[in-house]
Amino acid sequence: MNQIVKPMQGIRVLDIATFIAAPHAATILGEFGAEVLKIEHPNGGDPWRQFGTATEQADRSLAWLTEARNKRSITLNLRAPEGAELFKRLVKDADVVCENFRPGTLEKWGIGWEVLREINPKLILFRVSGYGQDGPYKDRPGFARIGHAVGGLTYLSGLPGEMPVTPGSTSLGDYMTGMYGAIGILMALRHRDATGSGQVVDMALYASVFRVLDEMVPRYARTGHVREPEGTGTLNACPHGHFPCGDGRFLAIACTTDKMFERLCSAMMRSDLWDAYGEQSKRLKARDKVIAEVAAWTSSMKRNEVIDRCVANDVPAGAINSVADIFTDPHFEAREDLVSLDVPGIGEVVVPSVYPRLSETPGTINFLGPELGDANDEVYGGWLGLSNDDRNSLADKGVI
Repeated sequence: MNQIVKPMQGIRVLDIATFIAAPHAATILGEFGAEVLKIEHPNGGDPWRQFGTATEQADRSLAWLTEARNKRSITLNLRAPEGAELFKRLVKDADVVCENFRPGTLEKWGIGWEVLREINPKLILFRVSGYGQDGPYKDRPGFARIGHAVGGLTYLSGLPGEMPVTPGSTSLGDYMTGMYGAIGILMALRHRDATGSGQVVDMALYASVFRVLDEMVPRYARTGHVREPEGTGTLNACPHGHFPCGDGRFLAIACTTDKMFERLCSAMMRSDLWDAYGEQSKRLKARDKVIAEVAAWTSSMKRNEVIDRCVANDVPAGAINSVADIFTDPHFEAREDLVSLDVPGIGEVVVPSVYPRLSETPGTINFLGPELGDANDEVYGGWLGLSNDDRNSLADKGVI
Protein backbone atom coordinates (compact mmCIF):
# COMPACT_ATOMS: atom_id res chain seq x y z
CA MET A 1 0.00 0.00 0.00
CA ASN A 2 1.34 3.45 -0.92
CA GLN A 3 2.00 5.79 1.97
CA ILE A 4 -0.37 8.76 2.08
CA VAL A 5 1.31 12.08 1.33
CA LYS A 6 -0.37 14.62 3.58
CA PRO A 7 -1.29 18.07 2.24
CA MET A 8 1.20 19.97 4.40
CA GLN A 9 4.03 17.45 4.19
CA GLY A 10 7.36 19.19 3.60
CA ILE A 11 6.26 22.43 5.31
CA ARG A 12 8.28 23.43 8.38
CA VAL A 13 6.57 25.61 10.98
CA LEU A 14 8.24 27.43 13.87
CA ASP A 15 5.68 28.05 16.60
CA ILE A 16 7.05 30.72 18.97
CA ALA A 17 3.60 31.71 20.26
CA THR A 18 1.80 31.08 23.54
CA PHE A 19 -1.85 30.72 24.54
CA ILE A 20 -3.98 29.70 22.06
CA ALA A 21 -4.67 31.42 18.73
CA ALA A 22 -1.36 31.28 16.86
CA PRO A 23 -0.44 27.89 18.35
CA HIS A 24 -3.81 26.56 17.20
CA ALA A 25 -3.04 27.57 13.62
CA ALA A 26 0.25 25.68 13.88
CA THR A 27 -1.58 22.68 15.34
CA ILE A 28 -3.94 22.54 12.36
CA LEU A 29 -0.99 22.57 9.97
CA GLY A 30 0.70 19.84 12.00
CA GLU A 31 -2.37 17.60 11.90
CA PHE A 32 -2.12 17.60 8.13
CA GLY A 33 1.55 16.80 7.85
CA ALA A 34 3.56 19.95 8.55
CA GLU A 35 6.64 19.61 10.73
CA VAL A 36 5.91 21.88 13.71
CA LEU A 37 8.66 22.92 16.08
CA LYS A 38 7.42 24.49 19.31
CA ILE A 39 9.98 27.02 20.50
CA GLU A 40 9.68 27.66 24.26
CA HIS A 41 11.48 29.69 26.88
CA PRO A 42 14.06 27.56 28.75
CA ASN A 43 12.60 28.62 32.09
CA GLY A 44 9.38 26.62 32.30
CA GLY A 45 8.36 26.71 28.66
CA ASP A 46 5.01 27.86 27.33
CA PRO A 47 2.66 28.91 30.20
CA TRP A 48 0.00 26.82 28.43
CA ARG A 49 1.77 23.80 29.92
CA GLN A 50 0.43 24.77 33.34
CA PHE A 51 -3.03 25.84 32.23
CA GLY A 52 -6.13 23.80 32.99
CA THR A 53 -6.27 20.38 34.57
CA ALA A 54 -2.99 18.95 35.85
CA THR A 55 -1.77 15.46 35.02
CA GLU A 56 0.84 13.15 36.50
CA GLN A 57 3.49 15.36 34.86
CA ALA A 58 3.50 18.88 36.25
CA ASP A 59 4.34 20.64 32.99
CA ARG A 60 1.93 18.73 30.75
CA SER A 61 -1.64 19.70 31.57
CA LEU A 62 -4.56 18.19 29.69
CA ALA A 63 -4.92 21.47 27.80
CA TRP A 64 -1.28 21.30 26.73
CA LEU A 65 -1.51 17.65 25.71
CA THR A 66 -4.41 18.24 23.35
CA GLU A 67 -3.43 21.63 21.91
CA ALA A 68 0.28 20.91 21.39
CA ARG A 69 -0.45 17.65 19.57
CA ASN A 70 2.03 16.62 16.87
CA LYS A 71 4.55 19.28 17.92
CA ARG A 72 8.12 18.79 19.03
CA SER A 73 9.71 21.14 21.52
CA ILE A 74 12.98 23.01 21.81
CA THR A 75 13.96 25.57 24.40
CA LEU A 76 15.27 28.93 23.21
CA ASN A 77 15.40 32.36 24.83
CA LEU A 78 14.47 34.71 21.99
CA ARG A 79 15.14 37.74 24.19
CA ALA A 80 18.83 36.89 24.47
CA PRO A 81 20.99 38.06 21.54
CA GLU A 82 22.51 34.60 21.14
CA GLY A 83 19.01 33.14 21.18
CA ALA A 84 17.86 35.54 18.48
CA GLU A 85 20.83 34.52 16.32
CA LEU A 86 19.97 30.84 16.70
CA PHE A 87 16.38 31.62 15.79
CA LYS A 88 17.53 33.36 12.61
CA ARG A 89 19.41 30.20 11.63
CA LEU A 90 16.23 28.18 12.11
CA VAL A 91 14.21 30.69 10.09
CA LYS A 92 16.51 30.22 7.11
CA ASP A 93 15.02 26.77 6.46
CA ALA A 94 11.49 27.42 7.74
CA ASP A 95 8.32 28.00 5.75
CA VAL A 96 6.10 29.51 8.44
CA VAL A 97 6.57 31.32 11.75
CA CYS A 98 3.59 31.70 14.11
CA GLU A 99 3.76 34.38 16.82
CA ASN A 100 1.33 36.24 19.08
CA PHE A 101 3.38 38.79 20.99
CA ARG A 102 2.32 42.41 21.19
CA PRO A 103 3.11 44.35 18.00
CA GLY A 104 6.73 45.49 18.00
CA THR A 105 8.00 42.79 20.36
CA LEU A 106 9.84 40.78 17.73
CA GLU A 107 11.27 44.01 16.35
CA LYS A 108 12.56 44.89 19.84
CA TRP A 109 14.33 41.53 19.99
CA GLY A 110 15.94 42.08 16.60
CA ILE A 111 13.87 39.44 14.81
CA GLY A 112 11.08 41.53 13.26
CA TRP A 113 9.60 40.98 9.83
CA GLU A 114 12.12 43.06 7.90
CA VAL A 115 14.98 41.08 9.44
CA LEU A 116 13.33 37.70 8.90
CA ARG A 117 12.32 38.35 5.30
CA GLU A 118 15.91 39.36 4.53
CA ILE A 119 17.06 35.98 5.83
CA ASN A 120 14.28 34.05 4.11
CA PRO A 121 12.29 35.90 1.41
CA LYS A 122 9.90 32.95 1.13
CA LEU A 123 8.88 33.02 4.79
CA ILE A 124 5.24 33.33 5.89
CA LEU A 125 4.91 35.17 9.22
CA PHE A 126 1.57 34.69 10.99
CA ARG A 127 1.07 37.46 13.56
CA VAL A 128 -1.75 37.41 16.11
CA SER A 129 -2.54 40.12 18.63
CA GLY A 130 -5.59 41.48 20.39
CA TYR A 131 -6.10 44.35 17.96
CA GLY A 132 -3.82 43.69 14.98
CA GLN A 133 -0.49 45.14 13.93
CA ASP A 134 -1.73 48.71 13.44
CA GLY A 135 -4.46 51.07 14.59
CA PRO A 136 -4.81 53.11 17.80
CA TYR A 137 -5.36 50.02 20.00
CA LYS A 138 -2.47 47.94 18.67
CA ASP A 139 -0.35 48.27 21.83
CA ARG A 140 -3.11 47.21 24.21
CA PRO A 141 -3.02 43.72 25.71
CA GLY A 142 -5.78 41.45 24.49
CA PHE A 143 -7.18 38.02 25.16
CA ALA A 144 -10.14 36.21 23.64
CA ARG A 145 -12.55 37.54 26.26
CA ILE A 146 -11.53 41.09 25.31
CA GLY A 147 -11.82 40.21 21.64
CA HIS A 148 -15.36 38.92 22.19
CA ALA A 149 -16.25 42.17 23.92
CA VAL A 150 -14.67 44.62 21.47
CA GLY A 151 -15.75 42.63 18.39
CA GLY A 152 -19.44 42.81 19.34
CA LEU A 153 -20.12 39.19 20.25
CA THR A 154 -20.40 39.60 24.02
CA TYR A 155 -22.96 42.41 23.64
CA LEU A 156 -25.32 39.91 21.97
CA SER A 157 -24.84 37.17 24.57
CA GLY A 158 -27.31 36.61 27.38
CA LEU A 159 -30.81 37.76 28.21
CA PRO A 160 -32.26 41.16 27.22
CA GLY A 161 -31.65 43.84 29.83
CA GLU A 162 -29.17 41.76 31.84
CA MET A 163 -25.40 41.61 32.17
CA PRO A 164 -23.85 40.08 29.02
CA VAL A 165 -22.58 36.56 29.57
CA THR A 166 -19.59 34.61 28.29
CA PRO A 167 -20.43 33.45 24.74
CA GLY A 168 -19.72 29.75 25.22
CA SER A 169 -16.03 29.16 25.89
CA THR A 170 -13.80 32.01 27.07
CA SER A 171 -11.29 30.91 24.41
CA LEU A 172 -13.73 30.77 21.47
CA GLY A 173 -12.14 33.80 19.79
CA ASP A 174 -8.70 32.26 20.14
CA TYR A 175 -9.71 29.13 18.25
CA MET A 176 -11.57 31.13 15.59
CA THR A 177 -8.53 33.35 15.11
CA GLY A 178 -6.32 30.28 14.82
CA MET A 179 -8.57 28.89 12.09
CA TYR A 180 -8.54 32.19 10.19
CA GLY A 181 -4.78 32.15 10.60
CA ALA A 182 -4.48 28.66 9.14
CA ILE A 183 -6.57 29.79 6.16
CA GLY A 184 -4.37 32.86 5.73
CA ILE A 185 -1.21 30.78 5.89
CA LEU A 186 -2.52 28.40 3.24
CA MET A 187 -3.39 31.31 0.94
CA ALA A 188 0.03 32.87 1.53
CA LEU A 189 1.71 29.55 0.71
CA ARG A 190 -0.36 29.32 -2.49
CA HIS A 191 0.76 32.84 -3.42
CA ARG A 192 4.35 31.86 -2.66
CA ASP A 193 4.04 28.89 -4.99
CA ALA A 194 3.06 31.30 -7.75
CA THR A 195 5.50 34.14 -7.03
CA GLY A 196 8.26 32.83 -4.76
CA SER A 197 7.59 35.55 -2.19
CA GLY A 198 6.49 35.28 1.43
CA GLN A 199 4.31 37.73 3.34
CA VAL A 200 2.78 38.62 6.71
CA VAL A 201 -0.60 37.21 7.77
CA ASP A 202 -2.07 39.66 10.30
CA MET A 203 -5.03 38.57 12.43
CA ALA A 204 -6.65 40.28 15.43
CA LEU A 205 -8.67 38.47 18.07
CA TYR A 206 -11.55 40.95 17.90
CA ALA A 207 -11.76 40.64 14.10
CA SER A 208 -12.40 36.89 14.09
CA VAL A 209 -15.67 37.29 16.03
CA PHE A 210 -16.60 40.57 14.33
CA ARG A 211 -16.52 38.84 10.94
CA VAL A 212 -19.17 36.24 11.84
CA LEU A 213 -21.99 38.55 12.98
CA ASP A 214 -23.94 38.07 9.72
CA GLU A 215 -26.00 41.14 8.68
CA MET A 216 -25.50 43.16 11.85
CA VAL A 217 -23.06 45.60 10.23
CA PRO A 218 -24.87 46.34 6.93
CA ARG A 219 -28.20 46.61 8.74
CA TYR A 220 -26.85 49.18 11.17
CA ALA A 221 -25.17 51.12 8.36
CA ARG A 222 -28.42 51.24 6.38
CA THR A 223 -31.07 51.59 9.10
CA GLY A 224 -29.33 52.48 12.38
CA HIS A 225 -30.71 49.33 13.99
CA VAL A 226 -28.69 48.07 16.97
CA ARG A 227 -29.10 44.36 17.54
CA GLU A 228 -29.74 43.52 21.18
CA PRO A 229 -29.36 40.25 23.09
CA GLU A 230 -32.04 37.76 22.10
CA GLY A 231 -31.72 35.29 24.96
CA THR A 232 -32.55 31.72 24.00
CA GLY A 233 -34.34 32.60 20.77
CA THR A 234 -33.96 34.73 17.68
CA LEU A 235 -35.95 37.75 16.55
CA ASN A 236 -36.20 36.67 12.92
CA ALA A 237 -37.84 33.26 13.31
CA CYS A 238 -40.20 31.48 15.70
CA PRO A 239 -40.03 28.96 17.26
CA HIS A 240 -36.26 29.03 17.03
CA GLY A 241 -34.49 28.51 20.33
CA HIS A 242 -33.97 26.34 23.38
CA PHE A 243 -36.69 24.43 25.17
CA PRO A 244 -37.01 22.47 28.45
CA CYS A 245 -37.83 18.80 28.60
CA GLY A 246 -39.59 16.72 31.19
CA ASP A 247 -36.40 15.07 32.45
CA GLY A 248 -34.71 18.39 33.28
CA ARG A 249 -32.68 18.49 30.10
CA PHE A 250 -32.85 20.93 27.21
CA LEU A 251 -32.91 20.81 23.43
CA ALA A 252 -32.72 23.20 20.50
CA ILE A 253 -35.44 23.51 17.87
CA ALA A 254 -34.98 25.66 14.75
CA CYS A 255 -38.02 26.41 12.61
CA THR A 256 -36.73 29.01 10.19
CA THR A 257 -39.48 28.55 7.59
CA ASP A 258 -43.22 27.99 7.50
CA LYS A 259 -42.66 24.48 6.17
CA MET A 260 -40.53 23.56 9.16
CA PHE A 261 -43.18 24.90 11.52
CA GLU A 262 -45.79 22.82 9.74
CA ARG A 263 -43.68 19.73 10.40
CA LEU A 264 -43.32 20.70 14.06
CA CYS A 265 -47.09 21.06 14.37
CA SER A 266 -47.41 17.55 12.94
CA ALA A 267 -44.93 16.25 15.50
CA MET A 268 -46.94 17.97 18.23
CA MET A 269 -50.22 16.76 16.70
CA ARG A 270 -51.44 20.35 16.87
CA SER A 271 -53.03 21.25 13.56
CA ASP A 272 -54.70 24.15 15.34
CA LEU A 273 -51.31 25.81 15.82
CA TRP A 274 -50.62 25.53 12.13
CA ASP A 275 -54.05 26.95 11.29
CA ALA A 276 -53.51 29.92 13.61
CA TYR A 277 -49.80 30.63 13.06
CA GLY A 278 -48.86 29.09 9.73
CA GLU A 279 -47.17 32.28 8.53
CA GLN A 280 -43.90 33.50 10.02
CA SER A 281 -45.28 37.02 10.43
CA LYS A 282 -48.13 35.72 12.58
CA ARG A 283 -45.77 33.69 14.72
CA LEU A 284 -43.48 36.64 15.30
CA LYS A 285 -46.42 38.78 16.44
CA ALA A 286 -47.53 36.02 18.83
CA ARG A 287 -44.00 34.93 19.79
CA ASP A 288 -44.65 34.41 23.50
CA LYS A 289 -47.80 32.37 22.83
CA VAL A 290 -46.11 30.11 20.26
CA ILE A 291 -43.01 29.56 22.40
CA ALA A 292 -45.16 28.73 25.42
CA GLU A 293 -47.08 26.11 23.42
CA VAL A 294 -43.90 24.47 22.18
CA ALA A 295 -42.31 24.58 25.64
CA ALA A 296 -45.36 22.95 27.17
CA TRP A 297 -45.12 20.15 24.61
CA THR A 298 -41.37 19.54 25.07
CA SER A 299 -41.80 19.62 28.86
CA SER A 300 -44.31 16.78 28.67
CA MET A 301 -41.70 14.25 27.53
CA LYS A 302 -38.14 13.17 28.07
CA ARG A 303 -35.61 14.79 25.78
CA ASN A 304 -34.96 11.69 23.70
CA GLU A 305 -38.69 11.31 23.13
CA VAL A 306 -39.00 14.89 21.91
CA ILE A 307 -36.04 14.43 19.57
CA ASP A 308 -37.48 11.17 18.22
CA ARG A 309 -40.76 12.92 17.43
CA CYS A 310 -38.94 15.78 15.74
CA VAL A 311 -36.69 13.51 13.72
CA ALA A 312 -39.65 11.42 12.59
CA ASN A 313 -41.26 14.59 11.22
CA ASP A 314 -38.06 16.08 9.77
CA VAL A 315 -37.97 18.95 12.27
CA PRO A 316 -34.47 20.40 12.93
CA ALA A 317 -33.83 19.56 16.59
CA GLY A 318 -30.87 18.52 18.68
CA ALA A 319 -29.90 17.83 22.27
CA ILE A 320 -28.10 20.56 24.17
CA ASN A 321 -25.23 18.29 25.10
CA SER A 322 -22.95 18.44 28.07
CA VAL A 323 -19.53 16.89 27.61
CA ALA A 324 -20.88 13.83 29.46
CA ASP A 325 -23.65 13.57 26.85
CA ILE A 326 -21.08 13.78 24.06
CA PHE A 327 -19.15 10.82 25.46
CA THR A 328 -22.24 8.61 25.17
CA ASP A 329 -23.60 10.03 21.90
CA PRO A 330 -23.64 7.32 19.19
CA HIS A 331 -23.03 9.85 16.42
CA PHE A 332 -19.80 11.08 18.02
CA GLU A 333 -18.75 7.46 18.44
CA ALA A 334 -19.59 6.49 14.87
CA ARG A 335 -17.62 9.40 13.40
CA GLU A 336 -14.70 8.86 15.81
CA ASP A 337 -14.88 12.41 17.11
CA LEU A 338 -13.21 11.30 20.34
CA VAL A 339 -9.65 9.98 20.00
CA SER A 340 -7.90 8.07 22.78
CA LEU A 341 -4.11 7.99 23.03
CA ASP A 342 -1.80 6.48 25.61
CA VAL A 343 0.78 8.95 26.92
CA PRO A 344 3.79 7.41 28.70
CA GLY A 345 3.84 8.41 32.34
CA ILE A 346 0.32 9.81 32.18
CA GLY A 347 -1.94 7.11 30.75
CA GLU A 348 -4.98 7.34 28.52
CA VAL A 349 -5.94 10.81 27.31
CA VAL A 350 -9.06 11.43 25.21
CA VAL A 351 -9.02 14.44 22.87
CA PRO A 352 -11.17 15.85 20.04
CA SER A 353 -10.42 14.46 16.60
CA VAL A 354 -8.92 16.26 13.60
CA TYR A 355 -11.07 18.58 11.48
CA PRO A 356 -11.88 18.96 8.64
CA ARG A 357 -12.08 15.38 7.41
CA LEU A 358 -10.34 14.88 4.07
CA SER A 359 -11.32 11.77 2.15
CA GLU A 360 -7.93 11.03 0.58
CA THR A 361 -5.44 12.76 2.88
CA PRO A 362 -6.94 12.80 6.37
CA GLY A 363 -5.19 14.49 9.25
CA THR A 364 -3.85 12.45 12.16
CA ILE A 365 -2.88 12.79 15.79
CA ASN A 366 0.50 11.11 16.04
CA PHE A 367 1.28 12.10 19.62
CA LEU A 368 0.15 14.62 22.22
CA GLY A 369 1.88 17.68 23.69
CA PRO A 370 5.64 17.04 24.03
CA GLU A 371 7.93 17.21 27.01
CA LEU A 372 9.88 20.46 27.27
CA GLY A 373 12.93 20.45 24.99
CA ASP A 374 12.37 16.93 23.69
CA ALA A 375 13.93 17.88 20.32
CA ASN A 376 16.85 19.98 21.59
CA ASP A 377 19.52 17.45 20.69
CA GLU A 378 18.11 16.77 17.24
CA VAL A 379 17.64 20.43 16.33
CA TYR A 380 20.73 21.98 17.87
CA GLY A 381 23.02 19.05 17.23
CA GLY A 382 21.59 17.74 13.96
CA TRP A 383 20.03 20.72 12.20
CA LEU A 384 22.42 23.42 13.37
CA GLY A 385 25.51 21.30 13.99
CA LEU A 386 26.28 22.62 17.49
CA SER A 387 28.71 20.51 19.53
CA ASN A 388 27.86 19.16 22.96
CA ASP A 389 30.17 21.75 24.50
CA ASP A 390 28.43 24.55 22.59
CA ARG A 391 25.01 23.34 23.70
CA ASN A 392 26.07 22.96 27.31
CA SER A 393 27.52 26.47 27.29
CA LEU A 394 24.32 27.93 25.85
CA ALA A 395 22.26 26.03 28.41
CA ASP A 396 24.42 27.34 31.25
CA LYS A 397 23.79 30.89 30.02
CA GLY A 398 20.03 30.32 29.81
CA VAL A 399 19.93 30.65 26.02
CA ILE A 400 18.64 27.13 25.37
